Amino acid sequence: MSVGGGEERPIANTERSGVLYPDRLERYAAGWIDPDPGVSAVVDQYWHVSWDLEPDEALDQPIIDLPAVTVTLETGWERSELLVTGVHGRAWRRTIRGSGDVFAIRLRPAGLAVLSDLTPEHLADTVVSLTPELDPRLHRTMGAIATAADPVARARAADRAIEQALTDRVPSAAGLLANAVLDELRARVHHRTGATLAERFATSERTLQRACTETLGHGPKWLSRRVRLQEVALALTRPGAELGAIAAELGYADQSHLTRDFRRATGLTPEGYRRQLRAPRS
Repeated sequence: MSVGGGEERPIANTERSGVLYPDRLERYAAGWIDPDPGVSAVVDQYWHVSWDLEPDEALDQPIIDLPAVTVTLETGWERSELLVTGVHGRAWRRTIRGSGDVFAIRLRPAGLAVLSDLTPEHLADTVVSLTPELDPRLHRTMGAIATAADPVARARAADRAIEQALTDRVPSAAGLLANAVLDELRARVHHRTGATLAERFATSERTLQRACTETLGHGPKWLSRRVRLQEVALALTRPGAELGAIAAELGYADQSHLTRDFRRATGLTPEGYRRQLRAPRS
């Protein structure tokens, strides 16, 4: 096995995580864990959250997630569950109560087909329980990870299980191309180039569209908007940042286009979102 990934590090409220109310990160422990380089074609990131709230307390957390399928081991509310979250067209929400924890594997576009027989169409805009009947391969992998005692140990168990899965099923050419496209879109948020994606990867628009749709259920233009909206959400948390300047910096034609995209994803205008950020906590 190659050199292991890193230790857990906190998810900061100043980074592009997709968490719409980053101040709530103070209420629970949330961390990233890097995957082993040997599984980097499959895993984008491991993350972990744990919490212990008051008995009558509920914490709602909407998220504009990176376009990715995420597999989670969740404990709390007197139960333990394996879940698969597909790519959502809008911000998705999770409400936490009591005490519990989540260990998550955020897959790269090529990852789902390596670990699972599910497709993006099975998972679009939904969260499903991962059972042996739904997907025996993925369920076995997550079952092996669940026996580890803490988040870092689970990450290392996931590295081992996924490296084993890679001996049985390698990433497809389309999956690797989709990985590269999503990497490029993430890099272009602040550093746009004159080259089109087709020019960048010396292939056709149709090939790019097919690779992204097969792995994530959406084409490159949609994926670009979603990555950019993560940056919009982060920029809106910064005091004094003007909407027009944010729109110009992130490549929107004007601030009305930014407002339309943000409202479509979150149900809020940018200013409505900022008012909620400033509202006192109940």
